[in-house]
Amino acid sequence: MAFHVSGLNMEAEPYYLKVKAKKGDGVLSLLRRYDLNKESCNLEKFYALNSLTKGEELLRGKEYFIPVKIYSYNGKSIRSTISIDDFEKAVRIKKYNETIKKKKLRKTSYTASNILWVPAHELECETNSLHVSSAPSLIKINNKNSTKKANTNSKKSKNLYVPLFGEKYQDVSVTSNNLKGKVYYLVSGHGGPDPGARCSKECSNTLCEDEYAYDVTLRLARNLMQNGATVHVIIRDKNDGIRDEAFLDCDKDEVCMDNMKIPANQKKRLKQRADAINDLYKMYKKRGVKEQKAIMVHVDSRSVEKRQDVFFYYYKHSSRSKKLAANCHKTFKQKYEKYRKGRGYHGFIKDRGLYMLRNTLPPAVFVELANIRNKNDQQRIIQNDNRQLLANWLYEGMTGVQF
Repeated sequence: MAFHVSGLNMEAEPYYLKVKAKKGDGVLSLLRRYDLNKESCNLEKFYALNSLTKGEELLRGKEYFIPVKIYSYNGKSIRSTISIDDFEKAVRIKKYNETIKKKKLRKTSYTASNILWVPAHELECETNSLHVSSAPSLIKINNKNSTKKANTNSKKSKNLYVPLFGEKYQDVSVTSNNLKGKVYYLVSGHGGPDPGARCSKECSNTLCEDEYAYDVTLRLARNLMQNGATVHVIIRDKNDGIRDEAFLDCDKDEVCMDNMKIPANQKKRLKQRADAINDLYKMYKKRGVKEQKAIMVHVDSRSVEKRQDVFFYYYKHSSRSKKLAANCHKTFKQKYEKYRKGRGYHGFIKDRGLYMLRNTLPPAVFVELANIRNKNDQQRIIQNDNRQLLANWLYEGMTGVQF
C-alpha cells in the first residue's frame, strides 16, 4: 500500500480489493457474491484489472482484483472521504458497505474500522446521476449518443438507460432541453409495509394504492427526463417498472431511495422521505439550481358510490406550493374541457397541513388520482392509457410545458 507522508500523518492511497476465487467461481459468480453484477462496467473493469480476456476461466485459490476501491474513512462523512457532493451516491455507497457486512464479506462496519469500500461503478462508469437515478442501486442512467434528429432545443438527441422503468420502458430518448437545470422530486404514496388504500371486497381483483401511484409516478418521471430534467424518484421498487397490466400485483418490497427500508411507523416513514428530499434540495441550492419542485402521488379511498375527479392539496404557508397546485388543477380542468366536453371537471384544490407538504423544502403538491373503491374511478387507474394520460397532464401542470 502506498502512503503520502505529511508531517506525522499518513493517508493511504485508495487501492483495489483482492479476493480469492472459490471452487466453481466464474467471473459473474464472483462479482455476484460482492454485489457487483448489476453494472456491466464492473465486468469490463474486472477483466482490465486482472489482464484477462473475456471468457477466460478463473483459477481456484488464486487472488483477483475486484472493482471495489478501498478508502481510509475520515470519520466524518462518505462524501468528504472520497471528495464528492452527490448525496445519493454517498447513500448508495453506505448501503453497499452495509450489504457487504450482512453477507459477512467484511467483519466490521466502515465507521468502526475506518475502511470504506467503494464500488468502481460509482466513480468510474459513464453514468448520468439523474437519480432516478439515482436507481435501485441508485438508478444508473447511462448516456448513449443517438443518431436520431432531436428537436430545435437540442443539437443531438440523447438516450438514457433507466432499468427502474422496466424492460419495455428503460430506454429513454431525451428529445428536448426544456427542463435542463430543473430538479423534480417524485414521491409515490405509501409503499413497503403500508399498501395504502385498498379495494378488495368491492373489486374482483385486489387493488393497492401504492402500486398504481407508483406506476403513474414512474411515467411522470420518464416524461420529465425526456425533456432534460433531473429527476429523483424517492420511493422505488426494483422489480416492478412501468407496467401496462390492468391489475398490478400488490407487494411490500418498495424501498426509499437506495434500499433504505421503509419504516412501519407512519411518522418515521414520512420523515425518511422528507429528509431525503431536503438533503438533496440543499445540495442543489448550493450549486445554484433555481427551480426545484416536489409531488406526492396518491389514490384516495371514499365510499363506493362517491365518484371523485383528480384533486390537489397545497401548503397554505407556501405561495409557491399553492401556485404549483393551481397550475396542475388548471391543466386538468382545461384537459377535461377539451377531451370530455359536457362531462365537466369536479376536482378541487385545497390547502391542507399534510406532513409532506409542511416538511419538504421545495414547493410541493399532493395529488389524489381517484377513489379506488368506485368502479368508474377505477378505470382512471386500471387502464394503462389512462395512467399515462395522468402522467402527461401532471407533467404539463408541474412544468407549464405541453407534453
